[in-house]
Amino acid sequence: MQSQWGTPPQVAMAIMKQESSFVADALPPRAYLLWVIPWGRVSPSYGYAQAQPPAWSDFERSTGKSGSRDNFADAIRFIGWYTAGTQQQLGISKWDAYNQYLAYHEGRGGYSRGTYRAKPWLMQVARKVEQQSRTYGAQLNQCRGELESKRRSFWFF
Repeated sequence: MQSQWGTPPQVAMAIMKQESSFVADALPPRAYLLWVIPWGRVSPSYGYAQAQPPAWSDFERSTGKSGSRDNFADAIRFIGWYTAGTQQQLGISKWDAYNQYLAYHEGRGGYSRGTYRAKPWLMQVARKVEQQSRTYGAQLNQCRGELESKRRSFWFF
Protein backbone atom coordinates (compact mmCIF):
# COMPACT_ATOMS: atom_id res chain seq x y z
CA MET A 1 0.00 0.00 0.00
CA GLN A 2 2.74 2.45 0.96
CA SER A 3 4.90 1.71 -2.08
CA GLN A 4 1.92 1.78 -4.44
CA TRP A 5 0.08 4.85 -3.14
CA GLY A 6 2.58 6.63 -0.88
CA THR A 7 0.27 6.65 2.11
CA PRO A 8 2.12 6.24 5.41
CA PRO A 9 1.07 2.99 7.09
CA GLN A 10 0.30 4.74 10.36
CA VAL A 11 -2.27 7.00 8.67
CA ALA A 12 -4.00 4.13 6.88
CA MET A 13 -3.99 1.98 10.01
CA ALA A 14 -5.42 4.80 12.16
CA ILE A 15 -8.26 5.31 9.67
CA MET A 16 -8.94 1.58 9.63
CA LYS A 17 -8.87 1.38 13.43
CA GLN A 18 -11.45 4.15 13.67
CA GLU A 19 -13.69 2.77 10.95
CA SER A 20 -13.83 -0.90 11.97
CA SER A 21 -11.56 -1.57 14.97
CA PHE A 22 -9.91 -4.08 12.60
CA VAL A 23 -13.08 -6.20 12.40
CA ALA A 24 -13.26 -7.79 8.94
CA ASP A 25 -17.04 -7.87 8.61
CA ALA A 26 -17.85 -4.69 10.51
CA LEU A 27 -21.19 -3.12 9.75
CA PRO A 28 -22.44 0.38 10.60
CA PRO A 29 -25.01 0.78 13.39
CA ARG A 30 -28.64 -0.04 12.80
CA ALA A 31 -31.29 2.55 12.17
CA TYR A 32 -34.45 2.31 14.27
CA LEU A 33 -38.05 3.05 13.45
CA LEU A 34 -39.81 4.80 16.33
CA TRP A 35 -36.59 4.42 18.36
CA VAL A 36 -37.30 0.71 18.98
CA ILE A 37 -37.75 -1.34 15.81
CA PRO A 38 -34.50 -2.22 14.00
CA TRP A 39 -34.81 -0.86 10.46
CA GLY A 40 -31.77 -1.56 8.31
CA ARG A 41 -28.38 0.09 8.60
CA VAL A 42 -27.52 3.79 8.66
CA SER A 43 -25.19 3.22 5.69
CA PRO A 44 -24.23 0.47 3.23
CA SER A 45 -20.59 0.66 4.41
CA TYR A 46 -18.90 -2.64 5.13
CA GLY A 47 -15.66 -4.28 6.14
CA TYR A 48 -12.30 -3.14 7.46
CA ALA A 49 -12.38 0.19 5.61
CA GLN A 50 -16.14 0.77 5.96
CA ALA A 51 -16.06 1.56 2.24
CA GLN A 52 -19.26 2.65 0.54
CA PRO A 53 -20.19 0.51 -2.50
CA PRO A 54 -19.77 3.38 -5.05
CA ALA A 55 -16.29 4.26 -3.73
CA TRP A 56 -15.30 0.58 -3.70
CA SER A 57 -16.48 0.22 -7.31
CA ASP A 58 -14.41 3.29 -8.27
CA PHE A 59 -11.40 1.70 -6.57
CA GLU A 60 -11.83 -1.59 -8.44
CA ARG A 61 -12.37 0.20 -11.74
CA SER A 62 -9.41 2.52 -11.19
CA THR A 63 -6.99 -0.24 -10.18
CA GLY A 64 -8.32 -2.87 -12.60
CA LYS A 65 -8.45 -5.36 -9.74
CA SER A 66 -11.42 -6.75 -7.91
CA GLY A 67 -11.27 -7.17 -4.18
CA SER A 68 -13.25 -7.74 -1.05
CA ARG A 69 -14.08 -5.19 1.62
CA ASP A 70 -13.56 -7.86 4.29
CA ASN A 71 -10.04 -8.70 3.09
CA PHE A 72 -7.39 -6.78 5.06
CA ALA A 73 -4.96 -6.37 2.14
CA ASP A 74 -7.70 -5.12 -0.20
CA ALA A 75 -9.11 -2.75 2.43
CA ILE A 76 -5.73 -1.22 3.29
CA ARG A 77 -5.02 -0.77 -0.44
CA PHE A 78 -8.39 0.98 -0.73
CA ILE A 79 -7.47 3.41 2.05
CA GLY A 80 -4.11 4.08 0.36
CA TRP A 81 -5.83 4.66 -2.97
CA TYR A 82 -8.43 6.94 -1.39
CA THR A 83 -5.91 9.08 0.51
CA ALA A 84 -3.73 9.39 -2.60
CA GLY A 85 -6.78 10.58 -4.56
CA THR A 86 -7.64 13.00 -1.78
CA GLN A 87 -4.17 14.49 -1.94
CA GLN A 88 -4.40 14.79 -5.71
CA GLN A 89 -7.91 16.33 -5.73
CA LEU A 90 -7.91 18.40 -2.55
CA GLY A 91 -4.21 18.94 -1.81
CA ILE A 92 -4.39 17.28 1.63
CA SER A 93 -1.07 15.68 2.50
CA LYS A 94 -1.17 11.90 2.90
CA TRP A 95 0.63 12.50 6.21
CA ASP A 96 -2.22 14.71 7.53
CA ALA A 97 -4.31 12.09 9.35
CA TYR A 98 -6.76 14.69 10.72
CA ASN A 99 -7.88 16.16 7.38
CA GLN A 100 -7.51 12.88 5.50
CA TYR A 101 -9.94 11.30 7.94
CA LEU A 102 -12.43 14.15 7.60
CA ALA A 103 -12.30 13.78 3.80
CA TYR A 104 -12.58 10.00 4.14
CA HIS A 105 -15.62 10.21 6.41
CA GLU A 106 -17.45 13.00 4.61
CA GLY A 107 -16.33 12.16 1.10
CA ARG A 108 -14.20 14.56 -0.91
CA GLY A 109 -17.22 16.63 -1.97
CA GLY A 110 -18.48 16.90 1.60
CA TYR A 111 -15.04 17.89 2.81
CA SER A 112 -14.80 20.56 0.09
CA ARG A 113 -18.17 21.95 1.18
CA GLY A 114 -17.05 21.91 4.82
CA THR A 115 -19.86 19.64 6.03
CA TYR A 116 -17.65 18.47 8.90
CA ARG A 117 -17.71 21.98 10.42
CA ALA A 118 -21.29 21.38 11.57
CA LYS A 119 -20.21 18.16 13.30
CA PRO A 120 -18.03 18.92 16.33
CA TRP A 121 -18.16 15.25 17.31
CA LEU A 122 -16.58 14.32 13.94
CA MET A 123 -13.75 16.82 14.36
CA GLN A 124 -13.12 15.27 17.78
CA VAL A 125 -13.01 11.79 16.19
CA ALA A 126 -10.58 13.11 13.56
CA ARG A 127 -8.30 14.33 16.40
CA LYS A 128 -8.47 10.83 17.84
CA VAL A 129 -7.43 9.40 14.44
CA GLU A 130 -4.59 11.93 14.27
CA GLN A 131 -3.35 10.85 17.73
CA GLN A 132 -3.67 7.16 16.84
CA SER A 133 -1.62 7.81 13.72
CA ARG A 134 1.12 9.42 15.82
CA THR A 135 1.10 6.44 18.18
CA TYR A 136 1.34 3.95 15.32
CA GLY A 137 4.10 6.02 13.72
CA ALA A 138 6.13 6.03 16.93
CA GLN A 139 5.64 2.28 17.35
CA LEU A 140 6.71 1.66 13.77
CA ASN A 141 9.83 3.80 14.17
CA GLN A 142 10.67 2.01 17.39
CA CYS A 143 10.63 -1.45 15.85
CA ARG A 144 11.63 -0.64 12.23
CA GLY A 145 15.30 -1.52 12.82
CA GLU A 146 14.38 -4.84 14.40
CA LEU A 147 12.00 -5.67 11.57
CA GLU A 148 14.61 -4.83 8.93
CA SER A 149 17.33 -6.92 10.60
CA LYS A 150 15.01 -9.92 10.89
CA ARG A 151 14.02 -9.56 7.23
CA ARG A 152 17.68 -9.73 6.19
CA SER A 153 18.41 -12.73 8.41
CA PHE A 154 15.60 -14.75 6.82
CA TRP A 155 16.40 -13.68 3.27
CA PHE A 156 18.38 -16.88 2.53
CA PHE A 157 15.53 -19.22 3.50
